[in-house]
Amino acid sequence: MRIPSTLLGAAALVLLPAAPAQADIEATMNKAGCLACHAKDKKLVGPAYKDVAAKYKGQADAVAKLSEKVRKGGVGVWGPPPIPMPATGPDKISDADLKAAIEWVLKQ
Repeated sequence: MRIPSTLLGAAALVLLPAAPAQADIEATMNKAGCLACHAKDKKLVGPAYKDVAAKYKGQADAVAKLSEKVRKGGVGVWGPPPIPMPATGPDKISDADLKAAIEWVLKQ
């Protein structure tokens, strides 16, 4: 018995987990406290997400670097004045949500 390709495609869509929607990612980032200091297109306390994306563009290890920075916090990467970014643990944002959020940031 031959299964039509349209049915196979539909089955794949049902079986594969959907990528988080932008609104879901932004809600998760808001809950984690990211949006208190960062915005998509303008500098607040920390850099705009579009500036982060530009800085890390083309870096294969960007997700790993930024994940570590979020988990450990940091200071002085974005120039004077040196404003510290506090560490954000898995109690605030899960590893999976953090990865999705960073991937979203890198697409800005």
